[in-house]
Amino acid sequence: MPEIRLKNITKKFGKFLAVDNLNLNINDREFVTLLGPSGCGKTTTLRMIAGLETPTEGEIWIDNKLVFSSEQGIDVSPDKRDVGFLFQNYALWPHMTVYKNIAFGLENLKWKKDKVEERVIELLQMLKIEEFSGRYPSELSGGQQQRVAIARTLATGPKVLFMDEPLSNLDAKLRMEMRTELKRLHVETDSTFVYVTHDQLEAMTLSSKICMLKEGLLQQFDPPLEVYHNPGNAFVADFVGSPNINLLEVTGNNTNLDEVLLNCKELELMYTPVSSSLTVQENQKLLLGIRPEDITIEEGGKLKGIVYSTLPSGMETIVKIDFNGIILTSVVFRGTDFQVGKEIAVNFHENRYILFDAENGKNMGQGELSAL
Repeated sequence: MPEIRLKNITKKFGKFLAVDNLNLNINDREFVTLLGPSGCGKTTTLRMIAGLETPTEGEIWIDNKLVFSSEQGIDVSPDKRDVGFLFQNYALWPHMTVYKNIAFGLENLKWKKDKVEERVIELLQMLKIEEFSGRYPSELSGGQQQRVAIARTLATGPKVLFMDEPLSNLDAKLRMEMRTELKRLHVETDSTFVYVTHDQLEAMTLSSKICMLKEGLLQQFDPPLEVYHNPGNAFVADFVGSPNINLLEVTGNNTNLDEVLLNCKELELMYTPVSSSLTVQENQKLLLGIRPEDITIEEGGKLKGIVYSTLPSGMETIVKIDFNGIILTSVVFRGTDFQVGKEIAVNFHENRYILFDAENGKNMGQGELSAL
């Protein structure tokens, strides 16, 4: 199975820079998600790897084969790259049955009839759509059509499967079911998956690694939990996580080599780095990142606030708390609700509160937090 390497890949559309000097190594059998807001370059990157878009500069290697080089004038066509591409719309042939849709590509490749039948039956069973073999696409639900599209893409055994927001047309329940199936499918096929989405929950739940992009620039390329707990910058921290991370504008001053005093309006917090000492300039502008689950609502907490709003959903309750005009979001697990306007107390028990440089957004380290 292949490794995919992008070296100094740049793509310009006229004066617009869609992808800027991207370097990326996607290892064999990984499930890599290209994540970011609209216009960040994720679909363009996917299409360049697949050969559907021509880079302006750089090199692309698939399975140790150079498939694109701007300097050497190499540009291998998509059909020669041995990849499969699953589009946002399923693009099934409406006049063909499910069986014929899956078999179509194999028949074009002149496979023997018994081999075609064997492969189609294998895929029907793998995608759990055997009972729909004789139906037409119009007789299927969105989720069933998606499974047929995946089976058709996998039929020829591509080394890499590319997917461009394949679940965006499905409702929330079907999306959850298909995420489960895609993750199972990745293991069963033992293939390399490259997936595009703007949905951070999809990226977190499906990926072995997330490639986070912003305005064509790589922000971070790490496993999902590393991206969540140790984001490379404030943009990544804010994009990944639901509810969103609290990003509090603070000014910092060192009290000694081991502690930093953080001020935000009338709120004073003490921050202690966990890995090394942290030196900040006098009254340096910083951003303090606090994940909602790390704000613990409990009696006897040192910091007092007023319940601003509460959103119970059964499994969890999202609570916004007003601390003299500073509103922070907390999440409480289990079926607990709170009265709006009531005073509550909170504590900080973890050691994963993150300081970011307010000017460039860079992660300066994690630490413990306490209210003064």
